[in-house]
Amino acid sequence: MFFLSWGRPSPENQKACLDKAGSFNYDGKYKGVTAGSVSSLQKDQMLSDEGYLLNHARVLIGSGKGTYEKGKNALQNWGHFQMNWTFVEPTTPIKSGAKFCVCVKEFLPWLMMPLQVVYVNENKSAAKVKSSFSFGSGTLQGHLLAGEERFSVELDENNQVWYEILSISKPAHFLSFVGYPYVQLRQKHFAKESTNAVLKHVTAD
Repeated sequence: MFFLSWGRPSPENQKACLDKAGSFNYDGKYKGVTAGSVSSLQKDQMLSDEGYLLNHARVLIGSGKGTYEKGKNALQNWGHFQMNWTFVEPTTPIKSGAKFCVCVKEFLPWLMMPLQVVYVNENKSAAKVKSSFSFGSGTLQGHLLAGEERFSVELDENNQVWYEILSISKPAHFLSFVGYPYVQLRQKHFAKESTNAVLKHVTAD
């Protein structure tokens, strides 16, 4: 099962997708795992043994509290997904349990990928971090991949602001299994384009 739309998916199309999607399609023991550190995931042999691959990108997007607040606002309004080939409805609430579709244009059709927010974390004045905001979402039935992804923005002790993407994933459908090298390329492309979208947001007047 997967979800296609020949035109740009409407809110009604996305609601129909989410109504059919059902529950998470990855092992419950990994729910919330992306809230941990990159190093802990890299050392987790069980993840590797079960076929999950780690995808990570961390980019400096500026400095200062103002840039951090703009970066946080970008994430809270799904600005990191608003591109001509992918989007999330910007009114989708960033709260645990909220379901949403990542809509992606692949050649002629659009794909609708159902997910659910697993956690939302905001920290202030933690060790080596002045402020950070992050949320993680897990894939639902009907998503071509199985796994979890975290987006975060962080103001560190040196007053630098970082945008980070961290995910674990593996194929959940025959199409993604056959085309997984292409999927990995698309993940890297998304990381670059998403960073540009956030940078555009934080540098806007």
